[in-house]
Amino acid sequence: MKLKSKYTFLLVLAGMCQMPLQAQQTYSLEDCIREALINNVRMKNAANDLKAGQETRSEAFTRYSPSVSAAGSGFIADKGLLQMSLSPEMEMSMMKNGVIGGVSATLPLFTGGQLVNGNKLAKTGIEAGRLQLRRSENEVTLTVENYFWQVVMLEEKLHTLQTVEEQLAGIAKDAEAAVKAGVSNRNDLLQVQLRRNETKSGRINLENSLALARNLLAQYIGHPADSIRLSVSLDGSVPENPEALRTDHQASLPLTPEYGLLQQQVKSGRLQYKMAVGKNLPTIAIGGGYFYENLMDKDHSFWMGFATVSVPLSGWWGGSHNMKKQKLQWQNAENQLTDQSERLIIRMEQAWNDLNNAYQQVKIACESIEQATENLRLNTDYYTAGTCTMSDLLEAQTLYRQSRDQYVDAYSQYEVKKREYLQATGR
Repeated sequence: MKLKSKYTFLLVLAGMCQMPLQAQQTYSLEDCIREALINNVRMKNAANDLKAGQETRSEAFTRYSPSVSAAGSGFIADKGLLQMSLSPEMEMSMMKNGVIGGVSATLPLFTGGQLVNGNKLAKTGIEAGRLQLRRSENEVTLTVENYFWQVVMLEEKLHTLQTVEEQLAGIAKDAEAAVKAGVSNRNDLLQVQLRRNETKSGRINLENSLALARNLLAQYIGHPADSIRLSVSLDGSVPENPEALRTDHQASLPLTPEYGLLQQQVKSGRLQYKMAVGKNLPTIAIGGGYFYENLMDKDHSFWMGFATVSVPLSGWWGGSHNMKKQKLQWQNAENQLTDQSERLIIRMEQAWNDLNNAYQQVKIACESIEQATENLRLNTDYYTAGTCTMSDLLEAQTLYRQSRDQYVDAYSQYEVKKREYLQATGR
């Protein structure tokens, strides 16, 4: 009975080991980008920053409302605070203890523009948060694009290596038969075996690199590493000509989030300067309240209205320096806008040149594949006919593998450069 139970447990355990740990799902590039925009921590932080900016604006808006406060105090003294001597025989002591308190509301009428400009500054912060969120989306999307095509590139290289291994297996079989028949020396067989060992070593390196690339992509989009499978395979074709993607770079400048952020910095600098000026202007407020006091051992309550005017006389000394500082920072923001706008145009031109270069590299790689495939076919025929050496055949096979690897490298680079150009031009 114990033996049977142990045998049954082993069968169940073996069945569990054969079950997949995680059901895999096929993802396209768009799927990976969508998942990253939802799950990536960079996007979550950018969204929180935008919400924080909205809360800051809501806080600034509340300053238009009256400020309401309540205060109260009481005291006890060993003798009256007011002492009066009516005659040598008659003295009066008052306010030995008492209570005073009230509720008041104050509404600012004029603050030198600080309230208005403060709300405008908070609105500028929200717009900057939106632009920063869009910029984060671009950065996350580009990172996913890099990781995605890195995985595709390594998978395609692994497929090419598998084809080479199958070819080497056939060549080794023919070489071994030729050695046994005495029509070829053992050196040919040794060359094939050495090349097969090289491919085995290359496979180990490729599989390790592929596992790492998959882990990076999966972690970035917020999924387990063993749960994703990509749906892309390269067929050796040339992508569409990027000429249709070209646009007017000067007209595209306002579409970029980087340019928008520079404009918001200029607006912020101007508002900061206006607020510095407002701090040195008079402020006017009105208010009123209800108060209660019991200082003379008698309850006394009353309503009171008031108006206040505050003029910062001594504040002009330090305030004038602060205004000059804010104006200089405003000028720096304008200078930065001009300089960085020119750099953004240069970045667009460079991104366009990189995209065209990547496209040309793909075209060259496609031609190389055709030539290397034909070269391998001819050398295989020549070796079979005995008119070329094993070294020539293996060299042709190496060129074939290199041409395939060059193609997947170039194609992956083209896709990344296309994304960079679209983002650089605000798309």
